[in-house]
Amino acid sequence: MRNEKTGYWPGIMLVAAVVSGLQLAAATAVLAADAGHGKAVFQTCAACHSDKPDAIGPSLRGVYGRKSGAADGFRYSNAMMRANLTWDDANLRDYLKDPQAKIKGNRMPFGGISDPKDIDDLIAYLKDNK
Repeated sequence: MRNEKTGYWPGIMLVAAVVSGLQLAAATAVLAADAGHGKAVFQTCAACHSDKPDAIGPSLRGVYGRKSGAADGFRYSNAMMRANLTWDDANLRDYLKDPQAKIKGNRMPFGGISDPKDIDDLIAYLKDNK
């Protein structure tokens, strides 16, 4: 039954509000990651992860979407090779937060990144760094 004051069906306003909220949340999530700031965060990683053949860690160019332990020319730990992960948002987020918890026994001597925003920005940068 229509509301006599507004003329609307009671549930229509609720549906409109929910749809608007979902659209706003999706737009905010897309805009939230800042690859430019992620590049600055990456400078912490660049000490070991570069494109140079004698780098301590593997190149992270093109890491997004790649299998763990799969970059050519780098000798990975057994733990990293056995992990058999695909570096997507979820796996990168968990690994960057706490590398040893995500892949026990990996050789990366890094304690992780505590700020979730820094992690999101770094992932945005890694997606672009092909």
